[in-house]
Amino acid sequence: MHKLYAISHSLYSGRARSYLIKAGIPFQELSTGHESFKNEVLPKAGLPTIPTLLTPQGEVIRDGAKIIDHFEAQNGHAFQPTGIKQHALSLLFDVIGAEGLVRPAMHYRWNFLEQNESFSHYHFLHSQRLTDSREQKTQYMMGRMKTVAGLWGVIPERHELIETLYLELLQKLNQHFEQLPYLFGWRPSIGDFGLIAPLYAHLGRDPMPATLMKQQAVRVYRWVERMNRPDQDAPEYFDAGDDYLADDEIPPTMIDVLRLLSEDFVPETEAHARAINQWLSANQPQAGTPAERFLDKAEFELRGQAIESVSQPYRFALLQRVQAVHDSLEPDQKSALTAVFEQCGMAALLNIRLNRTLGWENNLDIWL
Repeated sequence: MHKLYAISHSLYSGRARSYLIKAGIPFQELSTGHESFKNEVLPKAGLPTIPTLLTPQGEVIRDGAKIIDHFEAQNGHAFQPTGIKQHALSLLFDVIGAEGLVRPAMHYRWNFLEQNESFSHYHFLHSQRLTDSREQKTQYMMGRMKTVAGLWGVIPERHELIETLYLELLQKLNQHFEQLPYLFGWRPSIGDFGLIAPLYAHLGRDPMPATLMKQQAVRVYRWVERMNRPDQDAPEYFDAGDDYLADDEIPPTMIDVLRLLSEDFVPETEAHARAINQWLSANQPQAGTPAERFLDKAEFELRGQAIESVSQPYRFALLQRVQAVHDSLEPDQKSALTAVFEQCGMAALLNIRLNRTLGWENNLDIWL
């Protein structure tokens, strides 16, 4: 049986866990506090991060996207829509889920400690190894994570803006899930697995934001539940189908969701690309050098307010997948896909690129 090293309250773990559940892959979930993580997994994992998968054959796969890639290659890309527009937007939602909603996820976890602290403490404590310093390490980790939230621009002066955007997103998603149980129809896609990452672990489980979601967007909350069940779990939809929407349809409600997300995600991606390209020019890493998780901070404007956030190469490792789909198309198909991205306010993402490509080797993102 596969072993998934993950934690219930981990944003990135939710993506891999949901995939394994929906794909019907038996697995045992263990925290990094288990000795087997240190002894069996860490020597091959490259970094001590989660999620990390240990296969029955002893192969170690680190990172949620790579875990999903591993199984998608075996099952004929079962969760990849065949339509070009749905496929590309599904990959875009994967990027946004992993990188574009960290601000509300961190804000709603760490700035409402009166409601969340006991819940968070339980989870952080039980991810630690059984040692005498367990409580001390728990307090250290919780304090560190609260401080780290500032790296994404989660500062008191921006709390109101973060909350406004998130509540608007819940409203748009709620309207979409009124019509469909998943992003692209009647079954989950790669984009659903990306989006579940922040909307489950932080925003759908922590007491304060989970209550908010239940009260403000019950259909979104049902989608969160649905994404953690092996069946379709869509009894409230009559005449339900079993596949993605026909004819590569992109519903108007999805366009609305993406247009809202573009307000934040596009300018931040542009700012991060500038910062990383400047770093690349100054540092000239050799081919094969591991890409650091965090590089320089970058500033962008959102609804007239300046936000400073840390630039991350990982965003562009995922965005490369979206761009690769676009780049591979014939001119007429490319124009049609570009038009959809323009409708969504996301067209700039097709051309925001780093000066160096990112690859993957020995469980690490590397510069090519």
